[in-house]
Amino acid sequence: MFKRALSAALAVCLLLSGLPRAEAAGAPSLSAQSAILVDCETGRVLYAKNADEPRAIASITKLLTALVAVECQPDVSQTVTIRAEWTGAEGSSLYLKEGDTITLEGLLYGLLLNSGNDAAVAIAGYCAGDVDTFVDWMNQRAADIGMTNSHFVNPNGLSHEDHYSTAADMAKLARVVMDNEILARIVATKSITIDGRSFTNHNKLLWQYEGCVGMKTGYTDKAGRTLVSCAQRGEQRLIAVTLNDPNDWADHAALFDYGFSVWHRQVLALADRRVSTVPVSGSLRRFVGVITAKDVYYPLTAQERVTAKIVLPEQVDAPVEGGTIAGRITFYLEEQEIGETYLLYEDDVADDRDSGGIFTRIFRLFSGRGGAESPAAFWRSLPL
Repeated sequence: MFKRALSAALAVCLLLSGLPRAEAAGAPSLSAQSAILVDCETGRVLYAKNADEPRAIASITKLLTALVAVECQPDVSQTVTIRAEWTGAEGSSLYLKEGDTITLEGLLYGLLLNSGNDAAVAIAGYCAGDVDTFVDWMNQRAADIGMTNSHFVNPNGLSHEDHYSTAADMAKLARVVMDNEILARIVATKSITIDGRSFTNHNKLLWQYEGCVGMKTGYTDKAGRTLVSCAQRGEQRLIAVTLNDPNDWADHAALFDYGFSVWHRQVLALADRRVSTVPVSGSLRRFVGVITAKDVYYPLTAQERVTAKIVLPEQVDAPVEGGTIAGRITFYLEEQEIGETYLLYEDDVADDRDSGGIFTRIFRLFSGRGGAESPAAFWRSLPL
């Protein structure tokens, strides 16, 4: 019933020029103990160094704290009254005091820009009632994201032997954070005054690297310098993560320069483009066009060969409704699936088996007895 065709014989086959592996294309040498560069849209790993090695991560933990908070309480305008048990956290602080009032949004800015450890505790206590419950939520959300080599024991990243993650896991988290409109706005903010408090982002890349759109810094003696960042050029976004990196600003700039220069966002499919036709039975039209349902992009180096497999019926029986699913096209890179889209019938095709034939339909059309069929629909229905 269905035919399967590799796009090597069709215009949908893509042959792109370049090198298949990042390491062969002059990837940068980094100071980081662990690092990763990921395409934000697809999750493709463009560079990795000890990316699955668990390490202390310090305050980049707060990206997960913020994500759980806004998913729990999406109305960030709510006012929070600070409790005594949420104050006095060690390390970086907003110096919250019992009885202070601040919006959840203000706490999030203090969390992600100034890295307030007390803000993390206050957010956890406000959202979940107590910190331990909130940390359980953090671990559940991390598992949902696929952070399989991570575990959290607090919302702020203070050192603990059971609190760790990996560069690869943090990149997965960063992709989800950047999909959240509230958090994407906050991490991109250089400075702001909110609820009578002024916050300045610790992420120097917002000033130093053109196209940087966030994310979060971290440091403890155990973790060293940790950094998650995101940069954009055109429609392409890249995420970089480094752990225990004494030269993180320069390393992230080098990773982004490498990624944008070597890995280009390539078009695999554009929506509403005809890619094939399907024979039709029971109609005067012999074929119906098939079009792509959505855009498909993927980052590629030079000389990576992308093939596409089209799955469509051998024949379709009239009537056919335009816009309904006909099949799919799937794209492959070295036998690995990298994208797909449904294929849709391009337009309607009438069932002519009870119409009396084309001459009867012409007579009805011009005698005013054509019923609901318009002249435009009639002419579209004729064989291609």
